[in-house]
Amino acid sequence: MSTIADTFANLKREHRRGFIPFITAGDPDLQTTLELVIELARAGATIIELGIPFSDPMADGPVIQRASERALRHGFGIGDVLQVVSHARKKIGVPIILFSYFNPLMQFGIEKLAREAQSAGVDGVLVTDLVPEEAAEFASILRSHDLDMIFLVAPTSTDERLKMIAAQAGGFIYAVSRAGITGARDQMSAEAEKLVSRVREYSDLPVAVGFGISKPEHVRDVWRYADAAVVGSAIVKVVEDSPSGSVAISNVGQFVRQLLS
Repeated sequence: MSTIADTFANLKREHRRGFIPFITAGDPDLQTTLELVIELARAGATIIELGIPFSDPMADGPVIQRASERALRHGFGIGDVLQVVSHARKKIGVPIILFSYFNPLMQFGIEKLAREAQSAGVDGVLVTDLVPEEAAEFASILRSHDLDMIFLVAPTSTDERLKMIAAQAGGFIYAVSRAGITGARDQMSAEAEKLVSRVREYSDLPVAVGFGISKPEHVRDVWRYADAAVVGSAIVKVVEDSPSGSVAISNVGQFVRQLLS
C-alpha cells in the first residue's frame, strides 16, 4: 500500500476527511516554501501539493499564474524543488505530491524524475495536461518507483474517460468542482457532488475535490460527499498578500487552521 493510500485508509478508520493544500514552489522563495510545507503539515494537512512553476500555466487562474511568474524569476529547477522535499521529509511525514504541467517534467527526464522524486520522498505526481490516453508509459515509470499517478477529472469527463483514469490512477482521484481555470469562488458547484458519484461507479480510490474552495463552509460541504478537500488559490493568495516570507508562513498557518475549524 502506498503512503497516500495508507493515509486515506487511516482517515477512513477514524471517520475523518482529508485536507490537501496547494502552494507554488519558490513563491516567494524556496526557503519559505520549505517552511510553508512544514507549517501546512502542522496546521492539519493530510497531503500537500507542491506546484512546479511553469511559464504557461493554462489551467490556472491569475493568482497561481502570478505565483508561477514570481517563482520563475529565481531561476531554480525541479532538482531544487526535490531538495526542498528532501529537507521537509526530515521533519514531517505528510505525503507530498508534485503538481506540474508535462513540459517541465519531460525536459527534466521522466526516468530521472521518478528516480530522484522517490529518493527525495515524493509520494505522487499529478500532471495537469497529461491526458490518460497518453499517460500509460509515464504512469508505469512512476509505479516502478512506488509513486502514485494522480489524475484530474472534470464534470465534462465522459464515462469512457473516467474508466480509463480509474484503470491507471493511484493514491486518489482529483475531481475538479467545475469546468474552467483554478481560483477561489463564493459558491461551490453542485456539479462536484455529481462528479464524485460518477467517479465512484468506476473506482474505489478516494476522491478529493478542488477548484474554488476558499472558506470553512466550502470545506465542510465537500466533506459531506468526498474524501478530501483541496485548497489552492486561496492559500497562494495569502502568500501573495504577505509582505515577507516569515509573515506568509504565519498567515498561511492561521488561514488553514481557520478553514479546518
